[in-house]
Amino acid sequence: MRSRQRGATFLGMVVILAILGFALYAAIRLTPVYLEYMAVVRALEQTAKENAGATSTPQDLRNALDRRWTIEDIHSITPKDIEIKKVGSGYSMRAWYRAEAPFVANVSLVADFDKTVRMGGGDAGT
Repeated sequence: MRSRQRGATFLGMVVILAILGFALYAAIRLTPVYLEYMAVVRALEQTAKENAGATSTPQDLRNALDRRWTIEDIHSITPKDIEIKKVGSGYSMRAWYRAEAPFVANVSLVADFDKTVRMGGGDAGT
């Protein structure tokens, strides 16, 4: 009578751990990129809320964003890269940028971000 073996082999476990480790490493490398995106969104929304009732110019908005960028330590995008358009009685601020995080050797992980915040004539968001 033969006994049947059950369970994973050592090599199978090593492969599973390598895949999980690779995924965990990617998540660790992307976390700062997403945290910076959240800081960009927060800065846009707070600037929109702060200037909602005021008669602000695009330059005033960029100056307010620049102060927040300095505090939040944002480097992937500058206030000059923010697209500010007149929409009705208010403004629309759009941040679109691509952030890269080095991964392994010359391979980088890339994330595209796009956020639009409306102020004045409508609600903030999208």
